[in-house]
Amino acid sequence: MLLAARLVLGPLLLRQAGAVRRAALRLPEASGPREGIVGEGEPRLRLLVLGDSSAAGVGLRHQSQALALPLATLLAERAGAAVAWQLLARTGLDTPGAVELLATARVAPADVVVTVLGVNDVTSQLSAGAYVTHTAQLWSELKRSTGAAWGVACGLPPMGRLTAIPQPLRWYLGRHAAALDGSLREWARRHALGHCSLSWTDDPALLASDGFHPGAALYPLWAQRLADIIMDGRRRWAAAA
Repeated sequence: MLLAARLVLGPLLLRQAGAVRRAALRLPEASGPREGIVGEGEPRLRLLVLGDSSAAGVGLRHQSQALALPLATLLAERAGAAVAWQLLARTGLDTPGAVELLATARVAPADVVVTVLGVNDVTSQLSAGAYVTHTAQLWSELKRSTGAAWGVACGLPPMGRLTAIPQPLRWYLGRHAAALDGSLREWARRHALGHCSLSWTDDPALLASDGFHPGAALYPLWAQRLADIIMDGRRRWAAAA
C-alpha cells in the first residue's frame, strides 16, 4: 500500500515535505549535563540513552525535564541505589548515523541501554528491512562498546498524529512509521530486548510548540513507562550491575 501511495501521491508528498522543512520551528536541544550519577554511593546500575532530538530534549529548557536524567532518577528511587547515566543524542540522528556516532564518541560502560531512534529513518524513507539491518548492527556495536547486558528499544511515535504535518503526508509517514515500529518490536522480541511503545496518546497538548516533538508534559510519562520496563527486566541486568 505504501509503495502504491508513493507512486500516486509522490509529487504532492515531496512538495508537502519540502514545505514542512521550510516552515518547521527550529527548537534548541535541552541544556544541562549529559552524564552523571544520581543517588549516593557506588552506582549499582549504569544507564546509556542513545537517540535523536527527542532523546536530546528538543524544546525543553534543561535535561532535568527531558528523558535520560529523570529516568535515572526514577531508577535510583526504585532500585534503592545510585545510578550512573550517560546521554548520547543529536538532532537529526538516524539509525545508520547512530552506528557512526558510536565509533567516534566516548561511551561509558553500561548495564542497560535505551535507544530512541526511527523518526529520521522514516523521513529518509529507509525501508523496514534496512531499518532492522541497521538496528541489529547498532545493538551489536552497543553491546561491544558498553558491555551492556540488556536494553530497551523505544518504538516510533505515532507520526500520523503529529499536528505539524499536513495530510496526506501525515497519513503516509504514519503508516511508514507503524511499519518500522512493527518490525522493531518483532526484532526486539526475537532478541529478548525490551520494547517501549510510544503509541499511548492522541492528545496534541502533549506535543512541543513545534507540533512535532514531545512536550514537557509527555516526558514524565515516557520516563515512567521506561522505568517500569527496566525494573520488570531487572533479572536480565542486575547480575551484571
